Amino acid sequence: MSLLRALIVALLVALVGCASRERPPAPPPPVVVAESTWRQVDSDIFAASQEATGEATGYARDLMQRWRGLVYQRSEDEFIPWFSSYWTRQWLTMKVTWYQLNAGDEKEAVVDRLALYLQEQYQERVLDPVAKQVSPDWIMAQTTQLYVRLLREQLQGIAPRYAVPVDQFATHLQGIPAIALAPPASLDASLYQLVSAEPIDSQPAYVALVERLQQARGGPGDWSADAGISSLARQTSKSLVAERSRGVAGTVSSMVGRVAGTVISLGIAGFSALVRENERPKMEAQLRNNLNAAFDEEWLDLLHNPASGVLAGVNHIAGQIEGGLADSVLQPVDVEPVLPTVVMPGEQPRQDEKSDDETLYRLW
Repeated sequence: MSLLRALIVALLVALVGCASRERPPAPPPPVVVAESTWRQVDSDIFAASQEATGEATGYARDLMQRWRGLVYQRSEDEFIPWFSSYWTRQWLTMKVTWYQLNAGDEKEAVVDRLALYLQEQYQERVLDPVAKQVSPDWIMAQTTQLYVRLLREQLQGIAPRYAVPVDQFATHLQGIPAIALAPPASLDASLYQLVSAEPIDSQPAYVALVERLQQARGGPGDWSADAGISSLARQTSKSLVAERSRGVAGTVSSMVGRVAGTVISLGIAGFSALVRENERPKMEAQLRNNLNAAFDEEWLDLLHNPASGVLAGVNHIAGQIEGGLADSVLQPVDVEPVLPTVVMPGEQPRQDEKSDDETLYRLW
């Protein structure tokens, strides 16, 4: 009988052991992050955005300096010799004649058409070839992507710094705007959506942002029709129209007859070519000064214009992030970091105690 009892006891013990092994482990207690800790997190995100903006600005300036050097060199090698040559001036004078035949007495229409032609030539001979190496459109895209990569690297260290759970940190980033192009709302992106996209230009809102900025005022690279270059082209057009109006060779031809006039015209053309060749260094120096001054004006606008320059993408994203964090960052932050508290089952989270000084600060 005692043997049977021992067997029953052993069986019960085994059953109890199996039941205890099959029981699922208790879930870990939830982690509650203090409000002051979230404010410190936001402050670090804000600072990370500003630091990334500074790095991106320096990078953009370096690339813009490279672009300017290439444009200067291309202008010196291709555009200025072409423009200042005698036969180019003759060709332009012929175009003025053709424009005048079609425009009648509308002198401004002739000037505008020739100015447009000169702008197109500058684009084709200088800007387009240089754009194969570097262009403002490319600089804007590269600068914006650098900003996002730097910000992503900075964000990776913030959650561990304050012992914030990864899932809660991700949720927090989803509540911070990064791109806002609505409507439609599908062209908006949170900070989490932006920094988690790999590659960066696979994020739809980012692609839409770059496209919109490149289309602004014809696109950051299509500036040859802007004020500086357009003014230079119009000045040149007016001088050519004035030259055509004086038309010494044409007047002589009409007075002495077609055949003799042709011979005289060729002689005058040869003489004018020699005169212009002697004047060419002075003409090229003046053209170089005017062209560089016009280009520098546009270069500075591309570098510093917050809405359409090469930093427009960075400015948009940083403005959204820092604007969304402004209220949190401006609140007072504890000097010592407040670590997350663990709430045991059945307990209520303890609210942070606020000092009298903090209460007065909030009221003020």
